Amino acid sequence: MKLLIATHNQGKVREYRELLAGLPVEITYLDELGITQEVEETGHTFYENALQKARAYAQISGLPTWADDSGLEVDALNGAPGVRSARYAGPGATDEDRCRLLLQQLTHVPPEERTARFRCVVAIVWPDGRQVTTEGQCEGLIVASPRGENGFGYDPVFYLPEKGRTMAELTPKEKNAISHRGQAARRARVKLDAVLTPEEAQNQVEKQGKNPC
Repeated sequence: MKLLIATHNQGKVREYRELLAGLPVEITYLDELGITQEVEETGHTFYENALQKARAYAQISGLPTWADDSGLEVDALNGAPGVRSARYAGPGATDEDRCRLLLQQLTHVPPEERTARFRCVVAIVWPDGRQVTTEGQCEGLIVASPRGENGFGYDPVFYLPEKGRTMAELTPKEKNAISHRGQAARRARVKLDAVLTPEEAQNQVEKQGKNPC
């Protein structure tokens, strides 16, 4: 079965290829299929946005579609940036711009009050309307300045007390083991495996037999 990952974000594509390695599906993504349509995220929750994207791209592509919506919730900012995490600093902003704005807004917040969490909802939708959803979250603190070269988004400012490092200082393997996206993806993987039709499973087995690499 070919599975569309509904994102243009190469960081997410890379993580999902690692998280879904060994699953009997062929992974593709929007750029690879030449899909340029943008699905506006109008939901008020991660759940609504994930389903909205998965449903839209499943219809556009005709493929089972995996979409997520994820973001950072900072308690001192009343849960912001939340569902607007990717749009926090306005159109055209970079990850560095978003982190810089976040730190500016937390300038006068003491370290112990910078509690935050990454949250992720994964939705998988088939063109025939079948759907499954899962969720994951990861608790941490926002540090005073970015640290680390790995990851993307807010990873450089998201500190994990139990690791003594920011998310961007972890290896990809370490990050995937504990991250919000890793948790949601592992749960979604189990559900995806359980709902594969016999025909889909057999097609994949036959394909793997012809292409063992």
